[in-house]
Amino acid sequence: MPLKKWIDSTNNAIEGILTAAKHERHVRYHLYAAALVLIFSYAVGVTTLEFLIISILTIFVITAELLNTAIETVVDLICPHINEQARIAKDVAAGAVLISAVGSAIAGYIILFPYLIRFFRRGLSITPHGSNEIAVLSVIIVLILVVLLKSLSSKKGHPLRGGFPSGHAALSFSAWVSITIITHNLIVSVLSFIGALALAKSRLETRTHTIWEVIAGALLGAVATYLLSIILK
Repeated sequence: MPLKKWIDSTNNAIEGILTAAKHERHVRYHLYAAALVLIFSYAVGVTTLEFLIISILTIFVITAELLNTAIETVVDLICPHINEQARIAKDVAAGAVLISAVGSAIAGYIILFPYLIRFFRRGLSITPHGSNEIAVLSVIIVLILVVLLKSLSSKKGHPLRGGFPSGHAALSFSAWVSITIITHNLIVSVLSFIGALALAKSRLETRTHTIWEVIAGALLGAVATYLLSIILK
């Protein structure tokens, strides 16, 4: 069925991101930087346009690094021995990553420089944000944390099909906390909690995750979202 094929393709794509983060430290470095830059941008109150530009630049750099990883893997597969043409291909791919990273860093610095100056002169003044905005940021940060933790801890060949922590549990409990904060409604909060609990339980029933991986994911999603709501609201 088309839907099943789309889901399988999406799962394969996510698997690729997790595998790249697991085996390539530069991918992890870019994810660390992305999380820090996005949180700092929210905290200092960049404009919507500035945040959009920073987000696009971040995505651009990570995408370039993923493509570089794919090219290096294919080159190693085709030319396992030392080969001048293989070296050139790898160097060109690495150069593309360097250009994207340096260009993005310069553009990001130009955007964030006035906020950095204000930070050093007046100290960090947190700009308050609405609950909806914080919910979106929470999903992004939780996703990055899940990818990083899976890449550092997973010993399995397919980190999407298990590993520490459970990404489904992390995202579902992050959504529960966001819904609770946005609605301030006990009934809605309880219903969303039941939904998050049911999703987490399904990961156990399918034996995709252990109980500790699910608990860790739930705590990661809930705590990260709650802390961001405290800091940025």
